[in-house]
Amino acid sequence: MIHCLIVEDEPLAAELLKSYIEKMPDLCLAAHCDSAVDAFGVLQRQQIELMFLDIRMPRLTGLELLKSLKNPPPVILTTAYRDYAVESYDYDVLDYLVKPIQFDRFLKAIGKFYQRQSAQPPAPAPATDAFEQAYLFFRVDREQQKVWLKDILYIEGLGDYVKVFTANGPIVTYERLSYLEEKLPEEHFLRVHKSYIIATGKVQSFTGSAVKVGGKQIPVGRMYKERLARFGR
Repeated sequence: MIHCLIVEDEPLAAELLKSYIEKMPDLCLAAHCDSAVDAFGVLQRQQIELMFLDIRMPRLTGLELLKSLKNPPPVILTTAYRDYAVESYDYDVLDYLVKPIQFDRFLKAIGKFYQRQSAQPPAPAPATDAFEQAYLFFRVDREQQKVWLKDILYIEGLGDYVKVFTANGPIVTYERLSYLEEKLPEEHFLRVHKSYIIATGKVQSFTGSAVKVGGKQIPVGRMYKERLARFGR
């Protein structure tokens, strides 16, 4: 069960979110706070796995609350104002919902939460073959597609999307390359260019300016040359 916190000072907006949460079998409401100050206290006392956070509130705004938290839970912002959309993504929020929030838009935001959760690398297995058992789920069209890390050859960044090249063919999914760089095990994957991450175990050959993986010559960016040099030692 995913424990949710609603931080919302508008009663009608809070009730709407509560009704949406009640419709989801995997979600439960842990607490509702009508101020960011109260929410700060709840976050210190309870395990919260998803927070619905209004931005404009008295005393302490939602963004100010995020600034004050060392390890905030995944956050879906809820607001009547579109002005903060760009600034909000500096805080790595899951989504930005504009009131009045429709249920289909709520579902889309929850989908992003599930996608991020499924992209977490599994905990290391005690056996030496932990990497052989590791996988990620990537959203392709309307389904989550399982990809074994051992099958990944390289990943190409395409703006807000990535193209994951595997032994079974490529898939395209909505994700940032920088996010995957953080999540993939660094002992098996290496970023060699602003647009490419390679599986080090699949490298066929390399020079100072290119790496050959899966038969493709991948360029090496200037700022990544030192990383590649360490890999070759």
